[in-house]
Amino acid sequence: METLSKLFGSQARVKILRLFLFNAEEYFQAVDVRERTRVTMPKVRGELKMLENIKMIKRRSFYKEIEYADGTVGKKRSWGYILNPDFEYLNALRNFLVNSTPLAQNDLAKRLAPAGALKLIVVAGVFIQDLDSRVDVLLVGDNLNMRRLETIMRTIETEIGRELRYAVFPTKEFRYRLNVYDKLVRDVLDFPHQTIMDRLGAWQPSRKQVEESAQ
Repeated sequence: METLSKLFGSQARVKILRLFLFNAEEYFQAVDVRERTRVTMPKVRGELKMLENIKMIKRRSFYKEIEYADGTVGKKRSWGYILNPDFEYLNALRNFLVNSTPLAQNDLAKRLAPAGALKLIVVAGVFIQDLDSRVDVLLVGDNLNMRRLETIMRTIETEIGRELRYAVFPTKEFRYRLNVYDKLVRDVLDFPHQTIMDRLGAWQPSRKQVEESAQ
């Protein structure tokens, strides 16, 4: 993130650019941008004005879903910003920022350490530029502090620009799911992924690896 911040002027700008690029069809009000990026409101307003001036984003009206005091749900017309699909440098910017992960995989283990003793960390999805992956992070550990883990993930999301899809399992449950070829686990391990921590000992190959080795 530090290198990108120098290239693009600030870490705040990189966060906001990623937010719009990763959520191309979503409208954001200034308060939404602040909450999703944790950038101060004055900075958010300045960045949004600049991006609108260069025509990378557009300010448009949209209908926002709201929940009333009685529990019913309705829609309210609001104003927000959305990525401009006709922006001249959109593809070049998207290719550069989307394909440059702001968090090095080796740093992820350090960032997750306060959540407890993790035994397995597998990354996929956004961390290997495979946006079709079902899960971005697969974690295995026992007696983890889930509240702290969620806080860490939310912080990482502000840097990446999109919500992270992650799955967490105790060791016993993970081994069971692995042995019965659980679909969620297999959807991670049978497709492109990278293991950045493995303290489980004897690692079992995926079904695909078994089938390929038998050919």
